[in-house]
This record gives sequence, structure tokens and C-alpha cells, in this order.
Amino acid sequence: MNLLPIVETFHSLQGEGYWTGCSAFFIRLAGCDVGCPWCDTKQSWSQKLHPWLSIEALVQEAVQAQPQFVVITGGEPLMHNLEALTQALHDRGLPIHLETSGAYPLTGKFDWMTLSPKPFKPPDPAIYPHVQELKVVISSPADLQWAESQSRLVSPAIPKYLQPEWQKLQSLSGSYLVQYIKDHPQWRLSLQTHKFLQIR
Repeated sequence: MNLLPIVETFHSLQGEGYWTGCSAFFIRLAGCDVGCPWCDTKQSWSQKLHPWLSIEALVQEAVQAQPQFVVITGGEPLMHNLEALTQALHDRGLPIHLETSGAYPLTGKFDWMTLSPKPFKPPDPAIYPHVQELKVVISSPADLQWAESQSRLVSPAIPKYLQPEWQKLQSLSGSYLVQYIKDHPQWRLSLQTHKFLQIR
């Protein structure tokens, strides 16, 4: 299929996780049925609300931006077959990162995969061996148990992040999350720095 439903495309800095601060071109695909109640991109859930754009047009935009890498995100991007899009981007020499909940089978070829698993619709078990980065959103202390259960399913060598849910983010100094990471040094803290900078 040569068309994909697109919420937005934009050139910015990666705001989260291992690649924070790097030049990235984002392709945000529409469609998600994971249903996170605190989702900050609920406008992406319905495919019917967004235009379908050609892979050729998306690749041309990405090439013109000249980013360090392209990020395919959503919504839940793996609801779509990403083979043609990733092949076209790689043909133009662009590294590709995927941000996914892992709720659907993997399609496409990526240079980096960030898994952000959600208890509302857990990942496909076949996803875990392909992950280069684990990032778990923390809305309450109970989410730490989910984070630990997911960390046991990925390689011990990959970076693992706990990211406070934005709407509940207050002063982190002395918070349970900071203390947890101090006590469990296999975890790192991820913040949505693009929101602090007020950029996309």
C-alpha cells in the first residue's frame, strides 16, 4: 500500500530517551487502539480524521529536512505495514527509528526501536528481541511493577527509562520516581524535554 494516514510531519529535536537533543524528522501515523487514558496525542487515535499521504511524498519531506534520523511514531505505527515506507527511507540513506507500544507484529526494518509498552494492550511477544531502548511511562507508583515486568523481557544491555506522565509531573526532587531510580540504578530518568522547550 502506497498511502498512509498521517497526523503530522515535522522536523524538530528528539525530546525523549537515549537520543534526546538530536535532529529528527517525525512521521506521526494515525490510528491507535491501545487506549492510554493519559495519552497526549489522542488526536491520533482515529484514522478517519487525517489525510492519507503517499510514501513518496513522506520520503521527499524527510530528505529535504536532512535530519540525523527519521522517527516513525503515532498513534500506534505498527497498526500499519511499514515495509514499503522503511525501504523507501533506507533507499535514500536515512536512518529510521520506531517508537511503538509493541501491541502489533513488527513490520519494516529499523535502525533503532524504542518500546514503550502499555498494560492496556501488552506487546506482541515477538517484539522484545528487536528492542534497543525500553521506555515506560509512569503515572503512579503501581506502574513501577509493570516496568519491572517488562524489563525482564528485553536484553539486560539496553538502556531502560522511566518517564513521568506529563500531566502529573511536578517537582521531581525527592519524588518516589527519583528515589526508585537511585535504588534501582539499572533505570534512567527520561523527561519530555520538548515540552519544557515548548517545541514540537
